[in-house]
Amino acid sequence: MAEYTKGIIVIFAFVLDLLLGDPVRPTHPVVLIGKLITFLERILYGIFKTPIGLKVAGIILWILTVPTVYFMTSAVIGACYKINYWLGFALSVWLVYTSIATKNLADEALAILAELKAGNIKKARVRLGGIVGRDTDKLPLEEICRATVETVAENTVDGIISPMFYAFIGGAPLALAFKAASTLDSMVGYKNERYRNFGWFSAKMDDILNYVPARLGGILIVAASFFLKLDGKNALRTMLKDAGKHKSPNAGIPEAAVAGALGVRLGGWNSYSGKLHFCPYMGEKKREIDPEDIKLSVNLSVCTAMLGLIVGEVILILTMARV
Repeated sequence: MAEYTKGIIVIFAFVLDLLLGDPVRPTHPVVLIGKLITFLERILYGIFKTPIGLKVAGIILWILTVPTVYFMTSAVIGACYKINYWLGFALSVWLVYTSIATKNLADEALAILAELKAGNIKKARVRLGGIVGRDTDKLPLEEICRATVETVAENTVDGIISPMFYAFIGGAPLALAFKAASTLDSMVGYKNERYRNFGWFSAKMDDILNYVPARLGGILIVAASFFLKLDGKNALRTMLKDAGKHKSPNAGIPEAAVAGALGVRLGGWNSYSGKLHFCPYMGEKKREIDPEDIKLSVNLSVCTAMLGLIVGEVILILTMARV
């Protein structure tokens, strides 16, 4: 696929996402990927029993899922292009569009904000529980705001910058392969009794695949902070100072950058299935976090996504010019 075609596909997909949001349907690629993972997990868990065996099964699961998604996507798109160029182009746009979550992330966060403004803290907790893994049923207002801002920051990389990054490199097949790897991590990449061994490889590969996009995303968040007249200098300073404290090699980067840009402190005690876990603090507590920070984090996320699109297109143009 020509480089300029990839760039045009990403532009159309990005605009489509901003207009329509995530198409929640049984035929959504991520839904189908999830069904494939569940099917393979059931088979592999029935074959492998020991800790080492389950680690091997986790590797097999990843290999059977991610390359399969890549090659099947490539084959279907290739067949469509042979039938009609515009059919292949349209399918590529649709698939990349389903891999990007700019509007969906913003809508989910703003829906929580709307509930808080209406005084419906119970409903806000329920909505928050749909997008975070921590326990939300007893969270006070400030902790709801913190959790929402943190998930917006982290998913700006996982759900927007990373899939765009891979779409620019390898088109729809690579973007869908990344989503498959990301879905694997979200389904089996937990350190609980069932997935500690079985999901270790998926979790590790997710860290590897997000490594470069997370660092690019951090730079873009800092740039977006300046653009939106937030504290860009503090975003950069906090990212450099605090990002490495996070247990994840990637999540701390966008979280620290957003904390610095907003002038709030993220991190702290979170409850998962009734067990408390401490996440290192990101940023200085210059003030209490409040519901308006949710809106600011969403603005920062959308601006970061747009800058990511622009930078990606510019790099493609420069690459083509050199060739």
